[in-house]
Amino acid sequence: MALPDDAALPFSLLQFYATAPYPCSYLADRQARSQVATPAQLIDSEIYASLVRAGFRRSGIFTYRPYCAGCHACIPVRLPVAELQLKRHQRRALKRHGGLHVRELPLLFREEHYVLYSRYQQARHPGGGMHDDNHEQYAQFLLQSHVDTRLIEFSAAGVVRMVSLIDILDDGLSSVYTFYEPDIPGSSFGIYNILWQRQQCLALGLPYLYLGYWIATSRKMAYKIDFQPIEGLIEGHWQRLPPSA
Repeated sequence: MALPDDAALPFSLLQFYATAPYPCSYLADRQARSQVATPAQLIDSEIYASLVRAGFRRSGIFTYRPYCAGCHACIPVRLPVAELQLKRHQRRALKRHGGLHVRELPLLFREEHYVLYSRYQQARHPGGGMHDDNHEQYAQFLLQSHVDTRLIEFSAAGVVRMVSLIDILDDGLSSVYTFYEPDIPGSSFGIYNILWQRQQCLALGLPYLYLGYWIATSRKMAYKIDFQPIEGLIEGHWQRLPPSA
């Protein structure tokens, strides 16, 4: 995957290295590697936006993309927000959760957020490597950033139901991570969150919502292709993905 041409000079200040192999979080019995951009302190919002367009994501202050020999299963995806065609279940999610109270908060540690995060990880991603994150690991993952990051809290009757972190790019929003109450029957917090972020893109006049990676054979990521139209970065070019991709 080539680096884009829109920031050639800033990119010349960066170095890229490959990590050692580690167990893949999405495909069983596979090893993964990542390509990491350094030094982190030089990656401001402008450079990060160009890196995202080249398929990078961030975890805390680390900016990375998949770098697995012989495997191209991880496809960066983004929504062209003005063209999104809502499906019936997506409209239901908007209606079901549209009454949530939304507020933007400073990027600081809050115990109630951490408790919700832990409960979410244990229910939705047991054994995924983050289900037993301590306070420090949680903060390093979600509360450290060198770019323009917003922490959004969604609550009902004073109880936090969902927390979402987004990065502001020059051409869109990048959905960093979202966690929510996992034990409410009939809830659709994840779907609602994407649609809420899409509305923010429209309000800000930004054309894209970047949703990280999609893997065709990963059940955990199946929900992403359900938003149509959606674009994937394939062989260095953003192109539309069919619903049955």
